[in-house]
Amino acid sequence: MKRSVNIKYFLLIIFFVFNSFSVSTSIRDSSDAVDTETSLNRDVPLVFYPEENTLKVNEKLDSLFTRFNKRHDFHGSVIVAQKGKVIFKNHYGYADFKAKSKIDDTSVFQLASVSKQFTAAAILILYEENKLDLDDKVIKFYPNFPYTEVTIRQLLNHTSGLPKYFWLAEHKWEQDHAPSNKEMMEMLSQHDVQRFFSPGANFDYSNTGYFVLASIVEKVTGTYFGDFVEKQIFKPLHMKNTFVYRYEQDAIKEGQLDGYRIYRRRWHAKIGGTVNDAIVGDKNVYSTTEDMFKWVQGLNSGKIISKNTLDEMYTKGETKYNRAVPYGFGFRIKEADSKKIVYHNGRWNGFSTSLMQYPEEELVVITLEHSNYNSMKTLNEKVKTIVDDNFNPSLN
Repeated sequence: MKRSVNIKYFLLIIFFVFNSFSVSTSIRDSSDAVDTETSLNRDVPLVFYPEENTLKVNEKLDSLFTRFNKRHDFHGSVIVAQKGKVIFKNHYGYADFKAKSKIDDTSVFQLASVSKQFTAAAILILYEENKLDLDDKVIKFYPNFPYTEVTIRQLLNHTSGLPKYFWLAEHKWEQDHAPSNKEMMEMLSQHDVQRFFSPGANFDYSNTGYFVLASIVEKVTGTYFGDFVEKQIFKPLHMKNTFVYRYEQDAIKEGQLDGYRIYRRRWHAKIGGTVNDAIVGDKNVYSTTEDMFKWVQGLNSGKIISKNTLDEMYTKGETKYNRAVPYGFGFRIKEADSKKIVYHNGRWNGFSTSLMQYPEEELVVITLEHSNYNSMKTLNEKVKTIVDDNFNPSLN
């Protein structure tokens, strides 16, 4: 009898210990989930160099952009950073020319072709998840695609030879709304427009290639492209003011700027949407300079793709004849003074944009503008010279 009682007590103790462990584990797991969610929603502030150490370079950069605002109609935002810290950040000119409201931290710019790097990153995320291969042909995902030999890699580095979808939209589209990616993919299949060259034979910068890549992302994931990059890139990197926008389909968001053109040398007119403006992948990401700096930091630190894949993203592609092309995956690649530059510029509907990376110096220059400014190359060169001559990060 005594032995039976002891066994009952023993089993009772085991029961309470087990349940206590389960409860504590449940509480810990719940706490971890809250922390993770909080982490995703917590903003990540920019880190600046001490003000007293950047007075000279700031004065010269501010003078440059003020001059370009007055003389060359520059209305935009800029961030200059080195080794992960911001050297210079400012805004110039108007967000709305009629209301005379100024550009500020809430102003969101159309990135134009700078958007392509997000499309490339989305493809590379799927590649690392083994959901596609870079040498897969487009017909694996779209069996009716008429250019049967074109591969994902060729789309990424602009060696596909595909025709311009702009022409199709402007000459063959008969609906009263701007076509979506799905509708444009169907148009490509129906019309079979002559390609520029056989796949892989040459380099020709192609907006078509990048809208096809975004369409592949949608087919593989069963998700709208904008939702995929929001979940996989924008949210993890705390890019709270970045989104994909489709003309006539999506609501205008707070801070979303219009593009302008100048006429009669002084007046500014808004540029409306076009039949090409519902297509995403080649353009139509909107963002701020601060968010774009978060993007560069996140991409380069391995938060989005692995270092090996990033190295390939930042490496020149090749034609099938082993000739190098000046483009990696979503970025242009060039050399100056034997140093590599990874960059992309964009122009669309009044927006002029640029993201420059100088890897050896760990220097990043991000410039976003919306009044049809057309000398971004000159501006970038002047910024680089000013930083080289007036700032040394090793002394800070």
